[in-house]
Amino acid sequence: MKLSLALLALCNHYSSFAFVRSVKTLHPCTKSFSASFVTKMSSASTSSIESNLESVRSRVQSACEASGRSPDGVYLVAVSKTKPLDMLKGAYDNNQRAFGENYVQELISKAQDMPADVEWHFIGTLQSNKASSLVKSVLPKASSLTIETVTSMKLANKLNNAMKDFEDENLEIFVQVNTSGEESKGGAAPEDVMSLCQNITNSCTKLHLKGLMTIGAVGDLTCFDELAKCRDEVASALDRSDLCLSMGMSGDFEEAIARGATHVRVGSTIFGTREYPKKD
Repeated sequence: MKLSLALLALCNHYSSFAFVRSVKTLHPCTKSFSASFVTKMSSASTSSIESNLESVRSRVQSACEASGRSPDGVYLVAVSKTKPLDMLKGAYDNNQRAFGENYVQELISKAQDMPADVEWHFIGTLQSNKASSLVKSVLPKASSLTIETVTSMKLANKLNNAMKDFEDENLEIFVQVNTSGEESKGGAAPEDVMSLCQNITNSCTKLHLKGLMTIGAVGDLTCFDELAKCRDEVASALDRSDLCLSMGMSGDFEEAIARGATHVRVGSTIFGTREYPKKD
């Protein structure tokens, strides 16, 4: 009782989320109290999600109109990595169905608690040894799963094998392209994209090549042009005029749309700046 009263006094004095997170580690008895307080704090922050989504959708529409394109041709993926479930549910309640996640376990966990009609996009680095668990844990719980970061035949084969348990379904994938040449960015080199896409199409019958994806260098719009060039070459070789372009994030999605993006991945503009857990 004394401990609970002391904690209540502390939380009345300090309102920051970071402080409550640190209090949570002091004593096992604080777990339920601090968890409920964190939920309350994160719920309060969802009040802006509706207006943020409305703003992003309006900007998508304006960018499409400026480029002579239909807004229906651009698919908005709300990047929700590290964000609590109540924020995702706030976006869901405002008709957002596509969510992007970077971490396998986080996506698996969220898929258990979000509605079944959510369309999940995995947009982080995927290790081949985790491919099977991701597919088999998420697909039974969701309407669809798209892997946007396929970079090798090894990973493609792992995903293809995992899909053999789903007789009537194919897994949609994007091949990730390193358009900036930065070592810190994942993706196949542009000169290797054609052969990778051809091999996936010919060998992986349970995968459907949706398109190409990139994370370009900040401020370098030529990365979008490079991805569009790769897409055109692959589309011509495979006779696939429907191949998509996943490119553009919070800071540059309008420029990406102007250069042909069909999928944009927007996170902080919708959910706010991310807070990553501090490492010990």
